[in-house]
Amino acid sequence: MAYLMPEGAEKQFEMLHSQDFYSFEFDFRSFIESLEEEMERRRIFSHEDRREKAILMSVSTRPRYEQEDSLEELKDLARSSDVFVLDAIIQRPKEINPKYLMGEGKLKELIINAMNKGATLLIFDQDLNPSQIKAITEYTELKVIDRTQLILDIFARRAHSKDGKVQVELAQLKYRLPRLTGKGTAMSRLMGGIGGRGPGEMKLEVDRRRVRDRIGLLERELKSLSEARRQRRHKRVQKGIPIISIIGYTNAGKSTLLNALTKSYLFVEEKMFATLDTASRRLRFPREREVIITDTVGFIRDLPKDLMAAFKTTLEELEDADLLLHLVDISNPRFEQQIKSVENILKELDLLEKQRLLVFNKTDKLDIEEVQYLTHRYDAVAISALNPSTFQSMLDAIEGRVFLPRQLFGDNGKLVEARV
Repeated sequence: MAYLMPEGAEKQFEMLHSQDFYSFEFDFRSFIESLEEEMERRRIFSHEDRREKAILMSVSTRPRYEQEDSLEELKDLARSSDVFVLDAIIQRPKEINPKYLMGEGKLKELIINAMNKGATLLIFDQDLNPSQIKAITEYTELKVIDRTQLILDIFARRAHSKDGKVQVELAQLKYRLPRLTGKGTAMSRLMGGIGGRGPGEMKLEVDRRRVRDRIGLLERELKSLSEARRQRRHKRVQKGIPIISIIGYTNAGKSTLLNALTKSYLFVEEKMFATLDTASRRLRFPREREVIITDTVGFIRDLPKDLMAAFKTTLEELEDADLLLHLVDISNPRFEQQIKSVENILKELDLLEKQRLLVFNKTDKLDIEEVQYLTHRYDAVAISALNPSTFQSMLDAIEGRVFLPRQLFGDNGKLVEARV
């Protein structure tokens, strides 16, 4: 039995099938790129991967190269806190929005971008005040933290000694105190994760009075610990053993160098702030000469004020040092800025007058001609902390500065007159 099509249907059928496929308006390239991006994201994110996924954001009127350098450092900080970085965005507004840091439209774009990429966390390179955190979190259910919170989180992970734990908790509470307002919904999302971890972890609904009481208790405990350290330092000074303190930017290789010099086994990891707790070891020179060599917490630019204040008691040990060994990761493209950052912190601690020796580390990652040029330019000695055979020039310089009369050297540790 033949099937009769309704009147006019045959004509419509012909028109439908006569249309060319390529005449459809369809952005095939964008579709493929979006599909590839989604497939890549699914490949990276396994169900077992419980790491936070973050979008990094820098909003500043500073020169672009400074923003880029700071954002690269923020990436390293995020990775040190086991955060998976999905994207890093730079915005350069004509002026900073006091409410959202950026324009409201840009904030909405950022949140949509973060949700599309499966982010769970927004990390701002600039410090956010309490009202900015509140305003931004009203737009999104994502966690929102700033650079200071990220650094505090790393410190909370790495502090193992009693001194370190007290210092970190004190810094955390001082940071959170002005942010304990209202119902605390903006900060409550942080608990148990990035920005809400550490020895001082507690419910954010605790009232401000209890937080202040806790801060007062920690400050008294820190003062007591500081007094105990002062007594230990006094005993070392009385024994007349010279003290050398290794200082430098975070991840410069200070612990690796101490291990190599003294055959110790301090924890070493290729991450920022891998070491927070100070350690001291003895180093023997020829002719029965000995020194005490100390590893210190790494420095970083824009170190949070509360953290700087908390760790100032630990850094007091630098006051008794006969020599500051300023270790620099010469392979880092930002090493010049890092040198300046360390010197700025020394200035804050009134330690610029201390005798210093500049040591360039990780020279194995550069060409020998470049190393020779840089060491001559900066009047430094060059080593690779992984290769003890490169230590001789550094050891000779240390022995000369520590055991020769102090007046032979300038404030930077450079020999200024020949020994008769």
